Amino acid sequence: MKVVAVYSTKGGVGKTTAAVNLAWEAAKDLRVLLWDLDPQGAATFLFDVKPKVKGGVDALISGRTDAGSAARPTAFERLDVIPADDSYRDLELVMDGARKSTQRIAKVLDSIRGDYDVVILDCPPGASLVAENAIHVADVVVLPLVPSPLALRSLEQVGRLVADTDKKTPVLAFLSMVDRRKTAHRVALETLPTAHRDVIDVFVPATVLIERMGMELAPVGTFGPTSEAARSFAALWGAVRKAAGLKSAGTKKSRH
Repeated sequence: MKVVAVYSTKGGVGKTTAAVNLAWEAAKDLRVLLWDLDPQGAATFLFDVKPKVKGGVDALISGRTDAGSAARPTAFERLDVIPADDSYRDLELVMDGARKSTQRIAKVLDSIRGDYDVVILDCPPGASLVAENAIHVADVVVLPLVPSPLALRSLEQVGRLVADTDKKTPVLAFLSMVDRRKTAHRVALETLPTAHRDVIDVFVPATVLIERMGMELAPVGTFGPTSEAARSFAALWGAVRKAAGLKSAGTKKSRH
């Protein structure tokens, strides 16, 4: 089982959008679990899953609630979600009070290693203990970058967080919410992938189609399969899959 952490120190960069669409792409031939770690619960909402964890996140992190029983099926085959509910507002405190506090997510995932081929973590923004946990367990960190002067700052911040871990998880950054009508965005597209080895030559456009996800409660590929956005997420998943070392697992069903 491989773990992909979708993370940024900055909010509003298309992180959850990427996590949801990557999960859907992966589920075409792999058993996928998306764990919504963000208290806002946007991924939970977009997959139309009830935002309720039995016993709250405290029970999940402590092991009183099994990750498998916390996972909920979605409308898509081979794709389950561990939802976020109101208790996730206290996730940082729960982890801080636990033994081996930077390894709690890894401990939770140990119980389901035979049930899924890939786990995608939709992480909350900011430098936090939750982020440390995600980076610790991840096989690859996926970092959305909005084309702006602050993009490189986010890249540097995440790079430092990864460097502080023993695992040295690879970072795969991509440009998100790109508007090619803007000069700064075009310049970023032309320069960042060649200037920084962690930035791949794949970008996700700014488009109303992505905004429609909130109305459709579904990934872009389900209602706009031939769109540029859908092709971008497919290409992004291809890059993530390669970086994580994931091979096809056939079309086995998830535990649900």
